[in-house]
Amino acid sequence: MSAPSWLTELLVPTKAPIDWKRACRAAAAIAGPIAVGVASGHILPGVLAAIGALCGTVTSISGPYRDRARRSGLSVLAGAIGFYLGGLAGEHGWWTAVLIVGVAVFSGVISAAGNNASLASLQLLVYVILGTHESVVVSPAVAVAWFAVGAGWALLLSLGAWPLRATAPERALVAAVFDRLATLLTLSGTPEARAARHRLTTALNSAYDALLAARSRLSGRDQVYRRLFMVLTDATPAVEAAVAMGSAKHRPPRSVVDAVRTLAEAVRADRDPGELDLPDQGSPAVLTLVAGLRAVVDDLAGDGTADGPDRPDRRRRTWRERLDFWFDDVLAGPTAWLHALRLGVCVAVAEAVALAAPLERSYWLVLTVAVVLKPDFGSVFARAVQRGGGTLVGAVVGAGVLALSPSGWVLVVFAGVIAFLLPITQVRQYGMFTTTLTPLVLILLEIGHAGGWDLLVARALDTVVGCVIVLVFGYLLWPGSRKPRIGGRLADAVEAVARYADLALRPDPEGRNALRRRTYRQLSDLRTELQRALVEPSAAGRLAAAWYPAIIGLERVTGAVTRVAVEIAQGDPAPPDADVERVVTALDGIADAVRSGKPPPDPPDVESERLDRVMSLVGVVVAGLRGPDLDRQPLVRRLLPRPRTT
Repeated sequence: MSAPSWLTELLVPTKAPIDWKRACRAAAAIAGPIAVGVASGHILPGVLAAIGALCGTVTSISGPYRDRARRSGLSVLAGAIGFYLGGLAGEHGWWTAVLIVGVAVFSGVISAAGNNASLASLQLLVYVILGTHESVVVSPAVAVAWFAVGAGWALLLSLGAWPLRATAPERALVAAVFDRLATLLTLSGTPEARAARHRLTTALNSAYDALLAARSRLSGRDQVYRRLFMVLTDATPAVEAAVAMGSAKHRPPRSVVDAVRTLAEAVRADRDPGELDLPDQGSPAVLTLVAGLRAVVDDLAGDGTADGPDRPDRRRRTWRERLDFWFDDVLAGPTAWLHALRLGVCVAVAEAVALAAPLERSYWLVLTVAVVLKPDFGSVFARAVQRGGGTLVGAVVGAGVLALSPSGWVLVVFAGVIAFLLPITQVRQYGMFTTTLTPLVLILLEIGHAGGWDLLVARALDTVVGCVIVLVFGYLLWPGSRKPRIGGRLADAVEAVARYADLALRPDPEGRNALRRRTYRQLSDLRTELQRALVEPSAAGRLAAAWYPAIIGLERVTGAVTRVAVEIAQGDPAPPDADVERVVTALDGIADAVRSGKPPPDPPDVESERLDRVMSLVGVVVAGLRGPDLDRQPLVRRLLPRPRTT
């Protein structure tokens, strides 16, 4: 008997490459201040600096330096403010509890402003809680000063190469597109091709986001960014051809794959790739792929000043305009307030339990609730389970090390090893990350309690109670927490594919490339949302598991449409308008059925042989949405989104 799908998704970590540079930076950032403290005989300042370095480390990313500075800098500033406020509040009973609950509500509202604001608001809340603990050791001003020293050290390690290698991260992101493209071409026609295409979509999204953000500030004047943008734009036909070849299960000649890898290295090293061994004959998809690669060669051989696709300069919004946009888009709707209210209620319950129960150093209880229930980091159920299991294992390790009363240099080595593992586990699974983070935090906060096994029992009890509070008040009893919210997004994605098909299957489709990118991005976001729901043991998880094959079918429909579009671009006649309308109508019918909670209708027949493949894949989507038992599950049907009213 196999395990439930939600349990498998909950336990199996995500595969991801190891970022060795970031891991080494994390080890140096956190272990360095502790080592200085041990060597100088002043361990407390070293520990406080390491706490600041931890804030800069867990919020650090690989990628453009400007993005690193914005993400980590904002988070460190919020963490320092929280650390200082927590130190001022100290451990003063109900007054401290009121402050923490207020910060929790504020943190929940701010989270809706974007990813960077969400991460910064989490640091604000976490370090307010930690600051109340450190207030019994040193004054708030001294604590935040050493916090700033450690955070500055972590930022220096992350951003120090910016003046010398300013564009290296962007070049690496564009080169990754060609790496993923070569992998997709190699795996074409194999079961691994679908996962390879997903990785290519992710690489394209990351590269475009980085370049568009950079050029919006440089106003198109920087030659390096201009060249990279031209390379990425001219590579679009090659990407489309690769998707079409994957749909046809056709693999290009080996020389083409080698040429793609050569281009990846040329982009990464910012050099001319030289002459490439590219064929002059082949299928329409191969010729389109070769034409795109040759355009990229010309871009890399130029100086970045040639005419090419460009965007008009955009006026940067003022702070007042940004604030107005935030109020309109975030605070006007109920979603942010509901998330903030749920976070505030659970933190208030945790504070009440901490004040009423004889829990020693119970700040860990409130910290557990705050981190688990952060509203925009995936499934509450999954994070509660993974946080609970990871913290218990990590507490055993950390408390065991402290119970042995190791010397200062042993703690330095241990902190360095654990910090090295933080970035590696952070991108794989939240439970693994928690297992790694917990012993490090225990050492930094409880280094004065070395030699006591009671610490293990206290941390384990706080963690279990905190996770129970989240599961009961933030999940089981919270209205709507176990209902699926993916139906509307699925319908929107189907409509996006319909609009793409309606444009791509016509003669001379202007704007097809941009629309294809937006469609794949929307499908990628939908797949991420479903993967989050898969870990739920409720109806949301069951519905996500039942609909997942339909998402795969929808991606295959998009690939088949791209294949026909590439053939049209190579001179083949466009399919009859009547057949294109049938495809679009079938997709729109699926979207309407999803919104109304009814089984989707059977797709119609088409006369065009090329669209027959597309329509057969639309039938796969229909079959996936119906499922073998969908009509006999009243609960699932009641949980489907209701029809829109006008």
